[in-house]
Amino acid sequence: MALKSRKALFAALGILLAGYLLYHFRGNLHLSQFSAARLWHTLRTANYYYLLLSVVGIYACYAIRALRWQKFQAHVGPAHFWSIYGMNLAGFSVMLVLGRAADPLRPLLIARKEKIAVSGTFGIYALERILDAACTAVVAAIGLLIFESSGQMEAGGTALAFEKGARSAGTAFAVGAIVAIGGLIYLRIHGSGVLERRMQSWLAQHHGWRAAFARNLLEFLRGIQTIRSFSDAAAALIYSALHWGLVAVVYFLVIRAFGGKLGTLGFADAVLILVFSLVGSAVQLPVVGGGAQTLSMIALTQLYGVEQEPAFAAAMTLWLITFGACSLVGVPLLLCEGWSLGELKRLRQQENTEIDSEIAQPSA
Repeated sequence: MALKSRKALFAALGILLAGYLLYHFRGNLHLSQFSAARLWHTLRTANYYYLLLSVVGIYACYAIRALRWQKFQAHVGPAHFWSIYGMNLAGFSVMLVLGRAADPLRPLLIARKEKIAVSGTFGIYALERILDAACTAVVAAIGLLIFESSGQMEAGGTALAFEKGARSAGTAFAVGAIVAIGGLIYLRIHGSGVLERRMQSWLAQHHGWRAAFARNLLEFLRGIQTIRSFSDAAAALIYSALHWGLVAVVYFLVIRAFGGKLGTLGFADAVLILVFSLVGSAVQLPVVGGGAQTLSMIALTQLYGVEQEPAFAAAMTLWLITFGACSLVGVPLLLCEGWSLGELKRLRQQENTEIDSEIAQPSA
């Protein structure tokens, strides 16, 4: 399966960290004392103006992602902003139903819409994943620096758990990003033709770890080829920084919308919550549900002393806005394009065969 090994690595890191945090705080969340009345009061008194702004902000984030994608797609075929923007929204909407495994549908949908080679859009997708991993490492590092200078170290065991988790996650993502970026620079300087030709025999096996590795590497090489100048590299960095900076703003708006202790948290605190959410979003935890919501709630209750009901409301709203709001536009777009859920599942299953047939021909 395309990207399987890379996803498995990040999922394993996320599971280890999430499991450690959940074990450490297993006795701190008293769900038996959870009050539906307090939860309703929190939701009813929320600042809906802030929540509306956060929805606008998250759609702006998707627009920045589309602009970044458009910059690189211009080197492989037609690159219309609205088509890319719409298919990104549609692709992220499918993930709500089919899970993270459906994420690679986005480049397939864009390729269909723009009528270009699937291997070209998958190269851009691979590059996008590398950029996001690098930004995750940066956000984790910033979150740790903020934490160490915020006075939260007095929280004792909670602080120690977070510090260990943030350092481990930040180090893992940083190493991965450095290796990927180093490889990108090397291959852009020395070329990738020889390596591509060597991978063809592995790709021809169709199954097994060698074929999966060859597919991942060739997708990565196609992504590298979309960076053809200093302006392309600068655009990648600028768009990525704008995107994740705006995501942090969205987190800040949602947290402040619920008032009380949440209303006293600042932008730096929102970055800390974002770090927890990024770790949790890589996994779906058994019994407790989504990792992003669970770890966000842990951060709010254990680092900042927020009551369970407001923390739950904020964590779920963060997830609904950052992961679910795209479906308001994405689902109607899928219907307008004539895609059914069954067709999307079949498309997901056939993607490897289609990609293999295209990338089996080494690029010039």
